[in-house]
Amino acid sequence: MFHIRTLNDNLIIYRDELLGASETFILKQGEALRDFRPVYVGLRLVEGLRVPDERRELLVAPGPLDRGRGLLCQLFGPSPRQAARVRALCPALIHAHFGPDASHALPLARALGVPLVLTHHGYDVTIEDQDLARSAWLRLYLKRRERLYEAAALVLCVSQFVRDKALRKGAPPDRTVVHYVGIDIPSFTPDPAVPRSNTVLFVGRLVESKGCEQLLHAMRAVQQTCRECRLVIIGDGPQRLRLEQLARELGLRHVRFFSTQPCGLVRHWMNRARVFSVPSVTVDSGASEGFGMVFAEAQAMGLPVASFATGGIPEAVAHGQTGLLARERDTAGLAHNILSLLSNGSTWERFSEAGQKRTRELFDIRRQTAALEDLYRAVLHQHKVSPELAARVLKGRGFRGPRNARFWRSGAEPRRQSA
Repeated sequence: MFHIRTLNDNLIIYRDELLGASETFILKQGEALRDFRPVYVGLRLVEGLRVPDERRELLVAPGPLDRGRGLLCQLFGPSPRQAARVRALCPALIHAHFGPDASHALPLARALGVPLVLTHHGYDVTIEDQDLARSAWLRLYLKRRERLYEAAALVLCVSQFVRDKALRKGAPPDRTVVHYVGIDIPSFTPDPAVPRSNTVLFVGRLVESKGCEQLLHAMRAVQQTCRECRLVIIGDGPQRLRLEQLARELGLRHVRFFSTQPCGLVRHWMNRARVFSVPSVTVDSGASEGFGMVFAEAQAMGLPVASFATGGIPEAVAHGQTGLLARERDTAGLAHNILSLLSNGSTWERFSEAGQKRTRELFDIRRQTAALEDLYRAVLHQHKVSPELAARVLKGRGFRGPRNARFWRSGAEPRRQSA
């Protein structure tokens, strides 16, 4: 019988760069852990989210040579000194986010003799391999991907859509699980005293895959019927100037562009708007919406969704219950759905209540993180955490698979087990 550690274990959360401004889902999930103590390990700091200083370990010291040293670490793995610093944390396992980062964490897991868990969030499995190969560092990921899948104790996917994509790329079916990250429900609770206006809200990066161009075309038809309806766009990206020009060319009224805003201001607009719309599309590279945490946040705020049925969005939004999903790139259908939500008060109320209820049931980060910790414990039950066994696992040998294979395929939550 293995000694299964369950309380106050250090857990490494690995990301090459700690942490991008848009990666709140990583930080929120880490900080929601209860039975494991998260320590954030990476190559370098970037401007964005601040991780706790006392729970942060950089493999490469900041300085003029950090990029080069980081590249060496990615190519050849950690040096003995770097590995020793992380080993001193006594981690139970490593959880790496995104496939490329997990491929860089693989040599570290081998050096420490601990299991490696990875999460696919979207682009790392939706983008076609030939497009990934255009980047030198992503070519390294493609070269290591088969070995990574052999070595990983568990592959988490943020939606069934992402899991299906990962399986096509070679992920092991018996160790590839759907796990919704979840959101902090108390932080996304609407204030019924705030009046809502005929506002359509977009929140996201201004890139082709987020579909803001399609939304602008749909809004032209919406404003022909509902002249006072306004559009609020929150986000930055390479398409911003082009989208502002398109809004003028289409003659749209009441359109406001905001740069990336703090979470509190986003919640403010989610509480004031009547429709949330990020009509994501699949682009030529294959990139598509893996899930879209912002859809869960909007629905938790009682804000019904009008979007396209793209990628993982139908898992985030229940069509006909919490929102209306048109066929991808069907801007006429998108406009019709926006107008339906603006004009039908009873439908809006029903969707608003159902969205809050469904989000509480499926996407509560506390419940989802408790399930994640169950998955960690299942990994530790399957692996005696020793360098010898870990080395066999990391070479693709010695893993017998979970006892309840049906559970791992379906993504259902395991029952909690005592230590």
